Amino acid sequence: MDERLKQQLEFVLEIDKEKNIFRQTHLSGQGRNENDAEHAWHMAIMAYLLREYSNEPVDIGRVMLMCLIHDIVEIDAGDTYAYDADGLKTQKAREDAAKERIFSLLPQDQKQELVRIFDEFEAFQTPEAKFARAMDNLQPLLLNDSNDGGDWKEHEVNAEKVYGRQRKTKRGSEKLFEVTDQILKENIAKGNLPE
Repeated sequence: MDERLKQQLEFVLEIDKEKNIFRQTHLSGQGRNENDAEHAWHMAIMAYLLREYSNEPVDIGRVMLMCLIHDIVEIDAGDTYAYDADGLKTQKAREDAAKERIFSLLPQDQKQELVRIFDEFEAFQTPEAKFARAMDNLQPLLLNDSNDGGDWKEHEVNAEKVYGRQRKTKRGSEKLFEVTDQILKENIAKGNLPE
């Protein structure tokens, strides 16, 4: 086997570990905790299906790839819950170290390509990154809504914190933020999300 293929297969096997990184979000209908790979897959399919609601035209293949790779770094860095103030302080440093180790398994050209796409997602500037980030917000919101706000309740998250994160969805999709706002208002009214 040549060295390039060996490196690619090593990376493929390494990213399988993403299936072992469990998130705070539960699967729909009161299921078990979702893992990072399930989250990424779900986001990528959502991006494809909902692309017509992007504020700007996007390269949907690039958006889907962002969705699929954005949490690979959590293999080393672990999942940082969106509302964990202490964890968020160290998240970038942990993820930067993980990005370097994991993507370095690939041949140099592919490492550079995936690092650029990962960094684009993190920078939140391009139409593709904005739409991918909208998926990253909407996906757990939909699961939480399907579970009567169970994860918000478990972590004692209030509406102000959730809105703080979810308002960023507007940058990628005004239409999907309208849906988000409706879902949040319904959960506030039901008592699932305290104000």
